[in-house]
Amino acid sequence: MITIEESSHLVNIAVMGEFTINDFKQFEEHALYKLNAPGKVNLLFDLRGMIGYTPDVAWEEIKFFSREHNHDFSRIAVVTDDQWITWQAWLSRLFLDADIRAFSNYAEAQDWAQA
Repeated sequence: MITIEESSHLVNIAVMGEFTINDFKQFEEHALYKLNAPGKVNLLFDLRGMIGYTPDVAWEEIKFFSREHNHDFSRIAVVTDDQWITWQAWLSRLFLDADIRAFSNYAEAQDWAQA
């Protein structure tokens, strides 16, 4: 399950439990809507409550970010306490033209993503 909040140039996504393809489609809908507005778009993923994701989500993420929107996002903040997710965020830098950073503190991530 996910929750999504939007502000002027930020899409804030929190994942609780398992991140499914339906959750990803919901995120994609919000992100595409924000990309149609003028100005930069930043993302804030709060993954502290995520317990896993389905394989189809991993494939959609690769398709969506690395092929279709690799230059569309300015900053992507990932909040997590999981070293593996931090490593995945670091690897994503290879495929995206965005400043991607992992944080353990939500407030710091939010401040950075809103800048």
